[in-house]
Amino acid sequence: MSAKGGGLIKAGRRLPWRAARGPARTLDGNELQQCLRVACGATLGFVVSQLMNWNYGVFFTVFPMFLLGIIPVLNGHVVRQFLGNVLVNCVEVSLVVGLTQHMPLVMLGFAFGLFYTRFRLMARGPFFLFGANGVLTLSILLHFASYPEVDLSDLLTSNVVASVLAVAIAGLMHVVFPDVEPRQPPPKSSKTASRIRHETLIGTITVTLSFAVFQVFDLRDSLSAQMSTVLILFAMGYPGARLSAKKRAVGTLLGCNLAVLGQLLLYTQSQHFVLVALLYGIFLLLFSRAHVLERAGSGIGFGGMSTLGILFGQSLSPHQDLVYSALYRFSSMCVAMAVTVVVMALLDRLLNAWEPTRA
Repeated sequence: MSAKGGGLIKAGRRLPWRAARGPARTLDGNELQQCLRVACGATLGFVVSQLMNWNYGVFFTVFPMFLLGIIPVLNGHVVRQFLGNVLVNCVEVSLVVGLTQHMPLVMLGFAFGLFYTRFRLMARGPFFLFGANGVLTLSILLHFASYPEVDLSDLLTSNVVASVLAVAIAGLMHVVFPDVEPRQPPPKSSKTASRIRHETLIGTITVTLSFAVFQVFDLRDSLSAQMSTVLILFAMGYPGARLSAKKRAVGTLLGCNLAVLGQLLLYTQSQHFVLVALLYGIFLLLFSRAHVLERAGSGIGFGGMSTLGILFGQSLSPHQDLVYSALYRFSSMCVAMAVTVVVMALLDRLLNAWEPTRA
């Protein structure tokens, strides 16, 4: 027995909690390159949108994160899905809003149909990116386009430009920070027809209800909350969505805290854009490392990154109250995700009670 600490620690032995925790995992070659791609690509999207003073800056900050963070590879199949979805979205939003803007219930019905087709593709697998990006952008575009004072052409043009820019940035980042060794393709999963129906319906019904709530209560200032209710659905089921919601809440809280710290550090110097971009890039590097180590899609790291992108793009100025914006964003996001998880739990039980939709 050791003489120190009252003889409670045996010499030469590790404490139980030390042994259980084990060594911290480090980034391998491919993970380090992806970490650099995500941080530098997202920073570049933010810089370009700010220098050009483009509207809807959230598209320019989140799209590169999505394309580089969620999808670790870039090939023709990925690019075709990403850009093809943008063009289809423009046609869908133009027709739905143009024909049904004065009929909210009819618009909701069309939205349900569009969401159903996207979740059907996600549940089947090969066109998951097309469906996932479609659900995310459609929910945002349909919500904002429904307001008469919004310039629809400006909204759709910003979406298209941001998507093309995201693909260009992703291509550049893969050239500058290429993988050091070939990646193994993800394992193919076989799903039963009933599970595909289950995942399709639980996602479609949940995102349609979320869209309806944001429309009824006129929540145009809660973009992060709306995005969060969609991103946790990418887990394709209630158990995964529940875990994703917890991780995203932690990531959003950390992102809000870092954004407030950034304003405190740059409060009197926020007009110097080089300092703002540098600090933003450092914060993104921290979250991108956490995101790559998680290997969990939309988790703590991605939640923190997307939160930083929205807050830095909208509120980093001495004349704006970033503390209020961060607190409002975090509280609204937590409430939205909590309600979403409860709805998914009820739908999961209901769908599992019927054989054709049992997961």
